Amino acid sequence: LARHLQKEAQAQHNNSEFTEEQKKTIGKIATCLELRSAALQSTQSQEEFKLEDLKKLEPILKNILTYNKEFPFDVQPVSLRRILAPGEEENLEFEEDEEEGGAGAGSPDAFPARVPGTLLPRLPSEPGMTLLTIRIEKIGLKDAGQCIDPYITVSVKDLNGIDLTPVQDTPVASRKEDTYVHFNVDIELQKHVEKLTKGAAIFFEFKHYKPKKRFTSTKCFAFMEMDEIKPGPIVIELYKKPTDFKRKKLQLLTKKPLYLHLHQTLHKE
Repeated sequence: LARHLQKEAQAQHNNSEFTEEQKKTIGKIATCLELRSAALQSTQSQEEFKLEDLKKLEPILKNILTYNKEFPFDVQPVSLRRILAPGEEENLEFEEDEEEGGAGAGSPDAFPARVPGTLLPRLPSEPGMTLLTIRIEKIGLKDAGQCIDPYITVSVKDLNGIDLTPVQDTPVASRKEDTYVHFNVDIELQKHVEKLTKGAAIFFEFKHYKPKKRFTSTKCFAFMEMDEIKPGPIVIELYKKPTDFKRKKLQLLTKKPLYLHLHQTLHKE
C-alpha cells in the first residue's frame, strides 16, 4: 500500500486526480506505513511507530479530498526507490537497454543516499541443526566501474517463488576494481538448513541505482540450490533479469564467463 500511495504522490500533475497538497499528504501517509512496517520487523523497542499511531491515519485517508488540517506526525514523503518491493523495479514504466553506455550524467552525490543494508544476525544454534553463513566476496561484471550504489538482495525461495526467510539487503559494495564489484560481507541464513523445503534455492539479485531514471534496477541475478550447500568457496553463474524465482526460463547474462563469488561456512552444534 505504501508503494501504491507513493507512486500516486509522485505522479505527474496531468496524470493525477489529486492536488499537490493532497499528494504531499498521501506521501506522508506512505512514509508512516513504512515506519509501521519497519517497527514490526525490528527487534528494537525504541522509536516504534505503534498501531495506535497508524489508526490516526484512517480518517485522513478516508477524507483525503477534504482533509485540510495539520498532519499528525512530523514526517516527509520518501523517495519511491526506497520502498520498492523485490522485483518491483522491473515493473516501472521505463527501463534502459542493458547495453546502454555510461552510468548517466550527474554525480551520484546529487541523489539521496541508499538506506543501509538490512543484514540480520545469526540464529541461535540448535542441537543437531546446521546454520549457514554465506560470505559474498565479489561479482564479475564487464561494466563494474559504472555501477552506482551497487548492492545485493538475498532471499530464499521455494519452488513457487515464495519467501522462506526474511529478505536481506547487503550494504552498498565496499569497492569496485577492474571487472569486479567487491562486497566481502556475511549473510546469515535465517533458517536451519535441515528446515528448508525440498527444491528451495538461495537467490542473489545484483541491484544498482540509475541516476537518469532515478530508481534502483536489478541488473542480473544468481542462485544456489540445496545440493550446492557445502563448506568452502563456490562460484555461480549470472542470469539475465527479471529475476526468475521459479527457475523456468533462465538466460545467462552474457557469453563471457562472469560469476558471483561466494564462500560458505556451516555451523553445527
